[in-house]
Amino acid sequence: MLVAQRRTQLLQLLKETGRIVAKDVAADLGISEDSIRRDLRDLAAEGLCQRVYGGALPVSPAIVDYTTRQWVEPDGKRAVAATAATLVRAGGTLILDGGTTALAVAQLLPRDLECTVITNSPTIASALLQHPHADLFLLGGRIFKHSAVACGAAAVEAAQNVSADLCFIGVTGVHPEAGLTTGDAEDAAMKRALASRAAETYILASSEKIGTASPYRVLSWDQTAGVITDADPSSATIKEVAKRGVEIVHATVGGHAPSDPDSVSRQ
Repeated sequence: MLVAQRRTQLLQLLKETGRIVAKDVAADLGISEDSIRRDLRDLAAEGLCQRVYGGALPVSPAIVDYTTRQWVEPDGKRAVAATAATLVRAGGTLILDGGTTALAVAQLLPRDLECTVITNSPTIASALLQHPHADLFLLGGRIFKHSAVACGAAAVEAAQNVSADLCFIGVTGVHPEAGLTTGDAEDAAMKRALASRAAETYILASSEKIGTASPYRVLSWDQTAGVITDADPSSATIKEVAKRGVEIVHATVGGHAPSDPDSVSRQ
């Protein structure tokens, strides 16, 4: 089998099964495990898979630039954001991470909601300027342009001096084995700093992020209150995540967010 054919087969297997175990594929094809690992290394260099110990996982489409990501699954992101917005209670304090789904959350918060919002995203801060009853705190630092957020030592230090009832964190990958991941080490550290300052942290994860992985771990499953997603509740990945004791909050594309936070669909 030619190298190009073998790599095409690997990508097809990754699409069908959601993972590649190098030793198993090598045995099936009757070639060396080193050959499969070289193929995976080359595919990862082209951005076509995410290498992990022993094989590879699907790469997240959310690693593209901020402007492009605004057009990736916009209906799913809006559904997730609408559901997340119902969890924000009047008088509460919310930490809102950056990214396109978090921006949708800010835009969907009721204009008359009295609350405090802490964010490291200038884009989100700008979106909340039209909310007259929301107190707004912007954490500063080096701007990571991929997600339009402040990160780095100064931003992490600023985060350590705030506290909140609720935190919404965006990730680029949600996978039962790889966990909650993102594409930049400093951004991952900032997300951990934000999450550590809230009583409850929910993960915003539209369906294109489910079953995918990025290089840097953000949080462990036991550090999250739940995952808010529009992914099919019957999907194998969602079921595996739920088995780890993670609450799955289901968002419906095309539906309307319930006015009562306690009526949000959970698993």
